[in-house]
Parts: sequence; C-alpha cells; structure tokens
Amino acid sequence: MQVPAPIEYERATSVEHAIGLLTRLGDEARLIAGGHSLLPMMKLRLANPEYLIDINDLHGQLSYIDIGATRVRIGAMTRHRELLESVALAEVCPIFRDAERVIADPPVRNRGTLGGALCQADPSEDLSSVCTTLDASCVIRGRDGERVVSMDDFHRGPYETAVRHDEMLIEVRIPMRPHGSSAYAKVDRRAGDWAVAAAGAALWLDEHGTIADARVGLAAVGPNTTGIPAISEALRGRAPGEDAWTEAAAIAEAACRPVTDSRGSADYKRHLAGELTRRTLRTAWERVVAWR
Repeated sequence: MQVPAPIEYERATSVEHAIGLLTRLGDEARLIAGGHSLLPMMKLRLANPEYLIDINDLHGQLSYIDIGATRVRIGAMTRHRELLESVALAEVCPIFRDAERVIADPPVRNRGTLGGALCQADPSEDLSSVCTTLDASCVIRGRDGERVVSMDDFHRGPYETAVRHDEMLIEVRIPMRPHGSSAYAKVDRRAGDWAVAAAGAALWLDEHGTIADARVGLAAVGPNTTGIPAISEALRGRAPGEDAWTEAAAIAEAACRPVTDSRGSADYKRHLAGELTRRTLRTAWERVVAWR
C-alpha cells in the first residue's frame, strides 16, 4: 500500500494565521482543504511537503457566493456542492452548474473547493476552464497585502500558479456583463472522470443581437487550461449562428495541443475540442435568446 512520507500537521484558525504559518515554514509547506488532489499525489510521492496546514476551519471566512451588479465574488473555500446548488449563481453564470454536474462524485463535491481546484492547476481541471471562460480574476493575499491577477496570469503552467509560497488564494471575481450567458460541456470515459476534452463558452450580444464578445476556454487538450483569443476576435461583430460556431470550432481545433494517451488519440481530442466549442457556443446563445 502506498503511503505519504512523514509530515508535520497544523490547523489554521484564520487567514492571517495560515499566511503566518506559510511565511514561517517556507516552501516546504502546503495548504490542504478538500485534499482530493494533494493526498493522492502525496501517496505516490509526487508531492512531498514537510508540513500540511489544514484550512478547513476557514470555511466560514472564505465560503461565500456574492452576486453584485457588476461582478460575482466567490470565496476560495466554497465547495463544489455549494457551487452546484446555488440557484443565484446558476442564473447569472450557468456554466458553473453545467461543470459541477460532471465533476467527480458526491464525496469529492462535498469536500473539494474552488480554490483547491484552481491552485492544483491541472490542465484537465474543469473549474479552471470555467474561470478562464468567464474572464475571472484571482485575489491572492500574503503578509504584504492583496494582489489581483487574471486567470491568464494565474496559471503559469501545468501544476504551477502565481501564488507564492507565503500567499494563499482567497477569492475569485467574475465580471458581470449584460445580455450574456455561458455553457460547459465535457466528454469523459466514465461519469465523473477526468475529461478526454472539455470546453466552456461565454457569449454576449449587443442591442441589435450581434455578438459583442465571446470567450472559449478548453481543458484536457494541452499543457495549460487554454483560452483562445482568436475566437473572440473572429466572433466580435458577427451574427450568431452556425457559420460563426463552425469558424470558432475550426479555430479551437487549430489552437489546442492534445497528446495521445489512454484517454484517446491527439486527433480525436482535437476533434472533440472543436465540436464541444461549437456546442457550448450554441447553447450559450440559446440561453441568451431565451432570457432576453
């Protein structure tokens, strides 16, 4: 049986306490909340922290979904189940409910957190794609205060983020824009499995029904969670419809960099990236039309 290496354990009582421990213990310390990604990596000795700082007591401070007029604020300790069950969040960002329905299984959704998912920075992770699609920003706090970074800057590479060893992610902020909606779709081998390919799309229309802006975020088809600016540029000012979705699908196929593995061939994943881009853009558009 595989077991982690010996570790020291401490339970944080506040955000300031957690940051103080991170500062004192250095880069050999890791935060743990749900632990569904970190603990398996520790068992395989792929992650070998000397210290674990348990932040589950911070749920009361860092678990919230605040829907404002110009932005949505979500605490980093908000659990998957809370994101799935939030009616208010589903009304303004239905992509979250789409994604949460296909993430893992109930035990994981009951314990796993938004912050943990983003900080894992797995290229196949669903909520990273969701936040990229929504042009979210991440609020990072350290001993010197807070800084805000975009999703493009938050993920530095596979399993690497902008969060330094003496900092922690505390909040995700999503800008609110009128006449828009979003959608998420995923192909997996088994229910709740990591994606073979996944795509999120967000779409906004102007007063004439023309596409004012669009964003697409892919997962599991390259070394990073992939936003595709070329799709945004191609769709702005266009009439929504199958011609636009087909062009976006072709751009997605060309932009992604999948590899062949046990989940499928690179060509198959590239095809899925295009098809899921087409489907999610179509769904997002249909939702905008239904709500106007």
